[in-house]
Order: sequence, then C-alpha cells, then structure tokens
Amino acid sequence: MKQLPTRAEIVETLLKSYKRYYNITLSEEEPLVARCEYFEHSEKYVLHRKAELWSADNEEFLYLFQVPHLTAEIFEKCRTFAYEDGMPRLNIGPGHMASAITVVVVCDTCDAEAETAVKKTRIHKSFHFSLHGWMNVLTTCVAAENGRMAANYAGRSVMKVMKKVLYS
Repeated sequence: MKQLPTRAEIVETLLKSYKRYYNITLSEEEPLVARCEYFEHSEKYVLHRKAELWSADNEEFLYLFQVPHLTAEIFEKCRTFAYEDGMPRLNIGPGHMASAITVVVVCDTCDAEAETAVKKTRIHKSFHFSLHGWMNVLTTCVAAENGRMAANYAGRSVMKVMKKVLYS
C-alpha cells in the first residue's frame, strides 16, 4: 500500500506545482505559508491594438495555510484573513472580468465541523451589476493523515487539481 504524504510534503508539492503559474510570496507568520498571485489579460482587436473590441482581466489570490489540527475556529480565521487581505488587492474596473480568492488549508487532522465550514463557505460579489466583473471565494482543505479533502462548491476545481498533483 502506498504511504500518504505528510503535511510538509503536501505543502512542498503544492508550492512546486504553483511555481509555474503563480507569483509566490512566502510568509513568516503562522499559519500562512504563502500568498500566490495569478494575473491574466486577454483582448481582441481589429487590425491594430488601438481598435480594441474587448479586453478582460482575470486574477486569483491563493492563500496556502498549514496547521496541525484544523478546527472550525481556525478555518474561520484563515478565511477571514485571506478575504480581508485579498479584497484590497483586486483591480476592479472596466476591463475586470473575474477574481478569485482561494483558501487552501493543509492539516494533519480535521474536525467534522471544520470540514462542514469549508463546504458551506459561500462568498460571491459582483461589481457594478457584474459590468465590472465578479469575485468568488474558493475554499479547500487537505487532511494529511487520511488524504481526505473537502471543498466548497466554487472550490471543487481546485480540489480536482490538488488530487492530481498530490495523489497521481
């Protein structure tokens, strides 16, 4: 039987895979390990760049946390920190399409209440009736002891990618 990776190995593997796509800033303060930033700009123009038809900016701010035992209270603190730190970083305006604030918590063990809190997180904002885009908060957690993962509805895509990166 294949041995499951430890919490430190999971964090190291995730940071290695994020390095290709994100600008990573490591953190000294516990339990935050790193803040990862992703920016994408798309545009369509006719003949030359001054005749722009449309443009769209997408951005994501991923916060990677690690704790020995995840409780609902610790998760709430991590989610609140990520939300309060991520909202001022959003570049909202006429070209903004979508933003995501992603909370990834890696732990050894996880309470059932914490898993429920991860799954029930629903934070969505639209800016100027969606004319200036929208923002979602994606949450996911990984328990190293048993390899169990949980995510909210918006974070299911993050969880699928993490399964491929960690367990394939």
